[in-house]
Formats: sequence, structure tokens, C-alpha cells
Amino acid sequence: MSSYAVFLRGVNVGGITIKMAELKAALAPRPFAGVKTLLASGNVVLSSELSPSGVKKEFEACLREAFGYDAWVVVLAAERVGELVAACPYPADDTSMHTYLTLGSDAEVLAELYEAGRALDGAQVTALGPEALAWLAPAGGTLDSPFSKLSAKPKYKASTTTRNLRTMIKVRDAAVLL
Repeated sequence: MSSYAVFLRGVNVGGITIKMAELKAALAPRPFAGVKTLLASGNVVLSSELSPSGVKKEFEACLREAFGYDAWVVVLAAERVGELVAACPYPADDTSMHTYLTLGSDAEVLAELYEAGRALDGAQVTALGPEALAWLAPAGGTLDSPFSKLSAKPKYKASTTTRNLRTMIKVRDAAVLL
């Protein structure tokens, strides 16, 4: 059994509302163990004998069947979440800036997003690996930041999702307990 973190895209925003207790119940008959949901933004840690791609396929099928929407998730091995948090050069807590990680399930799409982000005037974007970028946004202005607007484009929807670094730390800590 391997431990994984699963990050849902677009949950509890834009009209897609899923209660975490309902998500956990929907996942119960699937080939997952130790399912734990974190926060209401679609973060799950679990164990499975499936590969990361198998977890992604099974998880997305569950979301589509149980909640009736075109679901996308990013699946990372639990230890990789810890490595990404450790590699992030930006602070988790800062009163003027917030640190985010954009996670991707398609390395080519994430590389394209990274290059486009680096070209933005004033954007601070760092590649943490083929599955994650770290970036900064001013406190209170995340959605208006140039990189946030760039990463919200429809072409990135099916393969990326973004989390605050503080959330990633909580997911890392929960995944260790599996």
C-alpha cells in the first residue's frame, strides 16, 4: 500500500459543492483505505495499492458518478508532498505576501505555465519539479495577481489546481499519519 494526497480542482467554488463527509462516503467502496478529507477545499489523503495514475482514474470516476460533474484531480505520493513543501523557497506565513503551489498532472502543461508565468512582469514563480510551481501573491490580492489570472485560463483547468502553502503543510502532515 502506498500513501497519496489527492487534490480536487474546482470543489466548493463555481457551483460545484461537495460536502467532505459525502465525498468520504462515495470513496468508501473504492480501492482506497484510510481516507481522510482535509479542509473544505478538496484535499484527501488515502492509501491504495493502485499506482498514482490508477488512483487518479478511480478517483475521477467516483467524482463523476457520485457528484455528476467533469472532475479532475492531481495525485501525488505522500512523500512527494513533503519534498515539495521542503523545496518551496517562499514563506508559509507572511503578512504581506501569500505563497501558493500550483500542482499539475501533466508536466508539459505545467512547464508551459511556468514559462508563461516567468514572462509576466513582476511575477515570482519557481519550478519545484515537474508537478509543482511555487508563486507569490500579495495578501488580499491573490485573484488579481497576474499569475493567478494566467493559471485560471481554461487550458490549464483539466490538469492543474492551486493550494496555499499552509494547506500543503496540513496535507503533508496528515499524509504522514497514514
